Amino acid sequence: MVDVGSVIMNKVVMRSLDKDIRVNNFEEVNLGYNHEEAKLEAERCLNCPNPRCVTGCPINIQIPKFINAIKENNLELAYEIISEDNLFPGICGRVCPQEKQCESKCVKGFKGDAISIGSLERYVADEARRNNFRKAVKKDSIGKSVAVIGSGPSGLACAALLQSNGYDTTVFEAFHKAGGVLTYGIPNFRLPEDIISSEIKNLEELGVKIEYNVVVGKSITIDELKERHDAIYIATGAGLPKFMGIRNECANGVFSANEILTRINLMGAYNKNSKTPIYEAKNAIVVGGGNVAMDAARSLRRLGMNVTICYRRSRDEMPARLEEVNHAYEEGINFTYLVNPKEIIVEDNKVTGIKVVDMELIDTGESRKSVREINGSVHDISCDMVVMALGTTPNPTLLKTSKIKTKDNLIIVDGTKTSEDSIFAGGDAVTGAATVILAMEAGKKAAHEIIEYLK
Repeated sequence: MVDVGSVIMNKVVMRSLDKDIRVNNFEEVNLGYNHEEAKLEAERCLNCPNPRCVTGCPINIQIPKFINAIKENNLELAYEIISEDNLFPGICGRVCPQEKQCESKCVKGFKGDAISIGSLERYVADEARRNNFRKAVKKDSIGKSVAVIGSGPSGLACAALLQSNGYDTTVFEAFHKAGGVLTYGIPNFRLPEDIISSEIKNLEELGVKIEYNVVVGKSITIDELKERHDAIYIATGAGLPKFMGIRNECANGVFSANEILTRINLMGAYNKNSKTPIYEAKNAIVVGGGNVAMDAARSLRRLGMNVTICYRRSRDEMPARLEEVNHAYEEGINFTYLVNPKEIIVEDNKVTGIKVVDMELIDTGESRKSVREINGSVHDISCDMVVMALGTTPNPTLLKTSKIKTKDNLIIVDGTKTSEDSIFAGGDAVTGAATVILAMEAGKKAAHEIIEYLK
């Protein structure tokens, strides 16, 4: 019998919406595998005895095992295998940078295409949702409670593991919807809201309680939470946007990518009758080269704007996922590389452009090249809107009412334990902005440490 996995080197490419259709709506771009496509892709897996892909996954999903279950047409088993380590496969299958993690370790990638692990994970999750595979099993309470501050990926992962072990867990969310950056920061065309809602519903069926519109540090203090709960996990993420500090950066027409994405994703600003509309512009410039820059640019493109991404390095140095960059190109977004803003140009209280300086790459021997300004190369680029997508830091509101030790606005931890008794922290609030899966890894680690602490 021919080993299909050993001869098929090219992956099954996921279908997507036509570019001319998708720029006019916020529907999901990637359409997912059908059964035949998933089975064919799964057959490529060699089922390695020493699976490197598992070591590349931050939460160590048993990848060959769930792929083998797909080969055997047992999708319920595949979902059970994934769920042992990850309760949010529909989310992770869509937004995790698998090409830098599990897929980068895949043996098939040495002589061809790596197995599309993320696409297969998404396929299993979507089939589980359609067929209602998940049956939440509530565990009897052991009489101890934990407060989780923040309902982003780290907080949800921690809450899921705690509740599954019998700890009464309550999540406190500042917004009116759960999901954190999953909900307010990632557009529907990448991660549909109903996927997030479905996987959060699974959590609530386990017994996790979520309290909305609670800003810890204002609505309630950490000390008050300590009086009500046996332990606390801080998973507030990094939602405070960074700016450059250049002239006219506070002008009308200059925004953070966070504000743009929050208005669109959380408040429905893409609807014409929205109460929180997006600033009307014709030519927008997005400064940055990460996934957030791609999300903001592609969102504005769908609102009818001409969009240019300005990045101070070259395309090869862009930290955004290759798939997102390619989609942005397909959707007609312009890219200007090796330029860095020096000033926002304002005339009659309106943005009319940005003044930029040309940059050049310097090879310092590091994996990522550095850059420096080219003297005398300053020039103007016309626009009537500027969006800064330069990264984020944790919001200090919560910490102002506590004695928890921090450094550079990040919480100091030993493992996940903070300087205050019974208080733990993880995710972006500790590391700064990172990936969804790394935040989940921190949440699971914190849950294990909290369980040990409460024993």
